[in-house]
Amino acid sequence: MPKRVVVVGGGFGGLQVVRSLLNTLFAVTLIDRTNHHLFQPLLYQVATAALSPADIAVPLRGIVRGYSNTEILLDEVIGVQLEQRRVLCSRSGALEYDFLVLAPGTRYWYFGNDDWERCAPGLKSLADALEIRRRLLHAYEQAAIAPDLETARAWTTFVVVGGGPTGVEIAGALAEIGKHTMTKDFPMLDPRSIRIILIEASSRILPTFPPQLSAKAMAALEELGVEVRLSQRVIDVECDAVTLGSGEVILAHTTIWAAGNRAPAWLRTLGVPLDRMGRVIVERDCSVPGYPEVFVIGDAACFRDERRGELPALAPVALQQGSYVAHLLRRGIPLSKRPPFRYRDKGMLATIGRARAVAAFPGGIKLNGLLAWLLWAGVHIAFLIRFRNRVAVMTEWLWYYLTFQPRARLLIEMATGERAD
Repeated sequence: MPKRVVVVGGGFGGLQVVRSLLNTLFAVTLIDRTNHHLFQPLLYQVATAALSPADIAVPLRGIVRGYSNTEILLDEVIGVQLEQRRVLCSRSGALEYDFLVLAPGTRYWYFGNDDWERCAPGLKSLADALEIRRRLLHAYEQAAIAPDLETARAWTTFVVVGGGPTGVEIAGALAEIGKHTMTKDFPMLDPRSIRIILIEASSRILPTFPPQLSAKAMAALEELGVEVRLSQRVIDVECDAVTLGSGEVILAHTTIWAAGNRAPAWLRTLGVPLDRMGRVIVERDCSVPGYPEVFVIGDAACFRDERRGELPALAPVALQQGSYVAHLLRRGIPLSKRPPFRYRDKGMLATIGRARAVAAFPGGIKLNGLLAWLLWAGVHIAFLIRFRNRVAVMTEWLWYYLTFQPRARLLIEMATGERAD
């Protein structure tokens, strides 16, 4: 009987394991809450109406079609019993494994204020992106019929919390859409009433980038009209206002959360050491301490590299860890002979808007502006999993570059109490 490998999570890391185990003697089961693989780096473009969901997502069953040793299980993991070698699912019950790879990703963390999520959604799934897009377009429609300038201004004030790559990319996209698209769609609005406010708790945006590039990104955002508030913490979020530690109250109906991440709570059922973000502190071979048959990779793993410290939550990290773990399984390498995982740093990229980006590479190489943006675009297109997606995204980007008109500006209102899926 073939050994069973259970993979939790169909993101970059989990899918890389599955694809690397094609045509092997393992029986592979991939468990995911959704039926699709999502290209998360471009999720903000769905949220800001630049791309459609199908441009950055591919059905998992379509990807593994023809993989005779792989099955897909649409379910939600609620726990793991390490001693019994079982994964517990909400609908399917207990699933036994010989090897387990956990790659569930993370969710946004509200630092103990989970009630803020209702008014300030994060951006981790297509459902999140569609909800943010709905709120964005709804805000402009409400501003168009507002009885006075003050009310309209509250609807067209957008607050982004978190100055990392996601927050910077969202803020830049919102500024461009407001300046070049919505002012034409809504000529009755005063362009000066459209405000994009980016809040960052540290002293600079993009804190993982070199200070020089952070300054370049800051200047690019300010050129677009984004108001950046540094060294400011959010102390309260309501659906019509955000309160800062300085005492300032920003009247805004649309707030987007891009600050802080936390691993799924069910990882606590492992009973092994976790870091402050709830991630599993893994061994040098990405395995769980004391359980060499269980691996944690990607954003849910705290991997401490001797040269770089804790590895960042980036797609290349998850992809490389997925390939590494699959190699260990294919070769049947015992614990005592496993080489440590070594991350090959390929640099960092972040876009601020049309023809604006920053890039940092090993060896101190730094780029910004159009060249960095072209590199960012090329890398992201190359990483898309299907040729159709690459063509679709290139077409949409070319159209937007020439016209400043994103073509996914569809306002889909759901029934009361529901969210877009």
